[in-house]
Amino acid sequence: MFIVIGILLSVTGILTIFFNIPCSKTKTEFNEMTMVLTAKADHTEGVFREENIAGLPMPVQKYFRYCGYIGKPKMSYINISYHDVDFLFGKDKPIKIDYSQYNFVNKPDRIAYIDSSMYGIPFEGLDSYIDGTGSMKGVIAKLFTLFHQTGKAMDKSSLVTFLSESLLIPSAALQEYIVWEAIDNFHAKATISYYGISADGIFTFNEKGEMLSFATDDREAASIDGTSEKVKWSVVCGDYKEINGIKKPTAFQALWHYDDGDLVYFKGKGTIIE
Repeated sequence: MFIVIGILLSVTGILTIFFNIPCSKTKTEFNEMTMVLTAKADHTEGVFREENIAGLPMPVQKYFRYCGYIGKPKMSYINISYHDVDFLFGKDKPIKIDYSQYNFVNKPDRIAYIDSSMYGIPFEGLDSYIDGTGSMKGVIAKLFTLFHQTGKAMDKSSLVTFLSESLLIPSAALQEYIVWEAIDNFHAKATISYYGISADGIFTFNEKGEMLSFATDDREAASIDGTSEKVKWSVVCGDYKEINGIKKPTAFQALWHYDDGDLVYFKGKGTIIE
């Protein structure tokens, strides 16, 4: 009996130490992706000028001016950090996550790392869209792949996700792979095309020029069992704060608009955009 208890305590201690080691294969993979993509990024020179935005729909032009981008340096990539995000794993499993992502300009590449735990066991996620291939992977206990989704639907979902964030990295919003269409004083449609795939959505703005939301029908809700369904998807943002002369949203929500009601599955605040 005492031997069994001793073995159990030893195993528990080893697992506790292992789970609390900060490094992991998934985090290492994300860091390696980050190094490769940032090294390859074209370092954009120059500043945003009025002539750069002259052809954009009026509410998009207003966004550039309101946020303070005119006269500020263009960027080649951004890092967005979320902490203590309220996240739904599925429809009914709330967890807290930390979320770090990079978006790039020269190509619509995007990578994100999710750090969390379930019942005290580490859970990590790695989302990527590189060279036209989308991937979403979940890893439990640092070793075991819980799901790994790829395919054409994931490629398109990843592309439209990049589009939804294009105004957070406005150098991307000016690239040829994004085409803008005017709707009215508060809405503009954008279509992104790359690697033979196209996706679109509608941005909504307020009177001041703040971008409030993005909505699309070109994204699929994926489950960990590998199934997916096409559902209207939107991102809502707000709580703009000025940092170094640039106004940026710091609160974000992501929603699936199911037939039986809206599901807010991602809710973050205090977001840092660098």
